[in-house]
Amino acid sequence: MAAVQPYMDVQSLGKRIGDRVLFWDVTFTINERDHVGLIAKNGTGKSTLLSILAGHEGYESGRIIFRNDLKIGYLEQTPSFNPQQTIMEAVLDHLQCAEHIDPTLRAEQMLTRFKIYDHTQRIGSLSGGQVKRVALAKILVNEPDMLILDEPTNHLDLEMIEWLENYLSRTTMSILMVTHDRYFLDRICSVIIEMDDSRIYTYRGNYSYYLEKRQERLDNLSTEIERANNLYRTELEWMRRMPQARGHKARYREEAFYELEKIARQRINERNVRLETGGSYIGSKIFIAKDVCKAFDDNIILSHFNYTFSRYEKLGIVGNNGTGKSTFIKTLLGVEPIDSGSYDIGQTVRFGYYSQEGLSFRENQKVIDAVRDIAEYVDLGNGQRLSASQFLQHFLFTPEEQHTYIAKLSGGERRRLYLCTVLMRNPNFLILDEPTNDLDIVTLQILEEYLQNFRGCIIIVSHDRYFMDKVVDHILVFKGQGDIHDFPGNYTQYREWKNLEKTQQPTQSTPLPHPPRGTKPLRAEGGQDRFLSLRTPLKGREGRGTGGGSWGSSPRPRKLSFKEKQLMAQLEADIERLEAEKKDIEAKLSGGTIEVSKIVELSKRLPLLNEELDEKSMQWLELSEI
Repeated sequence: MAAVQPYMDVQSLGKRIGDRVLFWDVTFTINERDHVGLIAKNGTGKSTLLSILAGHEGYESGRIIFRNDLKIGYLEQTPSFNPQQTIMEAVLDHLQCAEHIDPTLRAEQMLTRFKIYDHTQRIGSLSGGQVKRVALAKILVNEPDMLILDEPTNHLDLEMIEWLENYLSRTTMSILMVTHDRYFLDRICSVIIEMDDSRIYTYRGNYSYYLEKRQERLDNLSTEIERANNLYRTELEWMRRMPQARGHKARYREEAFYELEKIARQRINERNVRLETGGSYIGSKIFIAKDVCKAFDDNIILSHFNYTFSRYEKLGIVGNNGTGKSTFIKTLLGVEPIDSGSYDIGQTVRFGYYSQEGLSFRENQKVIDAVRDIAEYVDLGNGQRLSASQFLQHFLFTPEEQHTYIAKLSGGERRRLYLCTVLMRNPNFLILDEPTNDLDIVTLQILEEYLQNFRGCIIIVSHDRYFMDKVVDHILVFKGQGDIHDFPGNYTQYREWKNLEKTQQPTQSTPLPHPPRGTKPLRAEGGQDRFLSLRTPLKGREGRGTGGGSWGSSPRPRKLSFKEKQLMAQLEADIERLEAEKKDIEAKLSGGTIEVSKIVELSKRLPLLNEELDEKSMQWLELSEI
């Protein structure tokens, strides 16, 4: 068996920015075919380290030894091109292909894989996701020996992330990458390197293995610190009692004391503090979308969209780039006007909006001052309050870091600060557009727990599948041209259902499963499917008509006959039974524990159940108006 060949040997590498030490004495090796994930908190220099290894930036100490003629492909977090270049010109620029390969043909093939078909477009006219795909295509066309990737999934849609994940998991190229996408990390990387408190820890396994072994390391460290603390108290008393003039044995014990003191003063810098919040009160009426339409020329975003948002609902939105996910959010918030229809929003709703674009901070302002400009204290509900400084500590800003100028923050630290400014306003309806971009994994874990315990409503647009699986209870799938489907489960269940759907052969007698949640499909003009919400409760319908009157009145009121009373009683019993069955099905579908075959079975039952419930509800309403 051939010996493993080192591609890159990093020895005692150190980097400062001004008086701030980013990292010091960093040492690790990347071998041929290694797929390595680099994990560290925001602000510890992950992107800077990748830039140094790619030869784009200098360093203060240490050295890097590369294999001779090692060819590296480097993807920056924000790729930069000449905006006047066409896509093809950008990809062919500095392209090095073997003599027998046509570079233009090779570039066309790779761009097609990334679903980029018009190669004459100017770079300056592309979206962030399109630029990222062009950059990835350019790197892979060059066929490097090693890939250095800084947040490769940012700005990519889920379909493209899954394609890239499959491609990289099978490649023989060595990989070093930084990513917040934990499924991506778990399925591609066979080695995890963790930078923690100026130390390097290497784990030979995937992300799941890393989590297990890291916890073992922290448990062992905690035991060691506790033991050292107990011994330290004894030795400290001895140090105080001993005279200044000490013999050889005493001096040896004194040196051991100082080593013990170092261990005892260690802190496990997890800071995974649970942040519970009651949120401000939110009424039963959230928002109702009524026949909403929105389009940009021929690009239809919403087509007669109807939806009733429930109290405490946690909704995820997925779909390819350009299908209108962010536009939908902006129409709901009133940032983008709709063409027709209406949004009826409850009076108690207080939106908290985290946008993809982020927030502009004053560069000469300190972190703590930016937060205090909003509020000195954050109300957590139930009479609990946190100061602005205490709230920042929950999101990994130490008291020292809170006095850092914003100009010195990394991209991830800025996003974390922006997140704090949104959450501290105590909203009861959070709308988060790509909240995971640039955040480190520790921050994501804190945010996930916060959202799971959040007493309010949530809409999340995200390409982070792990994040969506942890937080949302169902998803809206934007398919483009106004075609929107509601799936009663998390993202992983949706993908499994879609894969199962592909394997089934539809027939007239056995239709493919179609699982809307609380909705039924309607045929709109032009043959396009749309959905109508059927979540209006049966109780409290009186007074819901125009002018506050009843649903209808009869010029000659009469009493219900005996048979009609019997029918009404039976309908009420049936409706109660059907509602209970519906609730049970929805709980199972959103629980994440049932098999795919069961998802299909329940998904077939749900629309039939809704139709039966709707029919009996209408009968009950007709009788109630007599």
